[in-house]
Amino acid sequence: MSSANEDEDRFRRVYAAHFAPLLAYALRRVAQREDAADVVAETFLVAWRRCAEMPPGEEARLWLYGVARRVLANHHRGGVRRERLGERLRHRLTATTHDPAAEVGERLAVQSALGRLGELDREVLTLTVWEGLQPRDVAAVLGIRPAAVRTRLNRARTRLRRLLGNDLAVPGHVLGVVTAPAAKEDR
Repeated sequence: MSSANEDEDRFRRVYAAHFAPLLAYALRRVAQREDAADVVAETFLVAWRRCAEMPPGEEARLWLYGVARRVLANHHRGGVRRERLGERLRHRLTATTHDPAAEVGERLAVQSALGRLGELDREVLTLTVWEGLQPRDVAAVLGIRPAAVRTRLNRARTRLRRLLGNDLAVPGHVLGVVTAPAAKEDR
C-alpha cells in the first residue's frame, strides 16, 4: 500500500472516530448550527492537508480539538469583523439614504397643481419635463403643430408657476418642475 493510500485510510478512520465529538464541541461554541458544520469541515480540511503531522492514536483526537479551537477563534474573529463591517455599512447607508417622505408634501402639491391644468397642457408639460422630449417630438406624439406645443408649454408653465407660487419658502414649491429648462429644439 502506498503512502498516499495509507494517509487516506488513516484520515478516514480519524474522521469516522472523531467527527461526532468534534461536531458536538463546535455546536456548544457557536450561535448557529450551520457555523458548527463549517467549523468541523474546516478542521478536517486542516487535518487532511496536515495528515502527516497528525499524531497517532488517541493524541489525534487532542490534536483535532486544538485545530478546532483555532478554527473557532478564526470564526469568532471573522464574526466580529463582519459585525463591524455591517455597522459601518449601516452607518454609511443612514448618512447617504434619502428619505422620500421629505418630498411627499412637494409631490402632492405638484400633483394637485398638475391636475388643475388642462389635459393637453398637462400632457405637453409632462412630456417635455418628465420625458425630456423636444417640442417637435411632443407635437409628433400629440398630433399637433410644434408651434402649438410651444404655446401650450409656455401657458402650462405659467399656470403651474402661479398655482405653486414663486416664493421658495412656501411649502410645495418645486423649483425643478416649475423652471425645468425646455429641451433645445433643432429647427
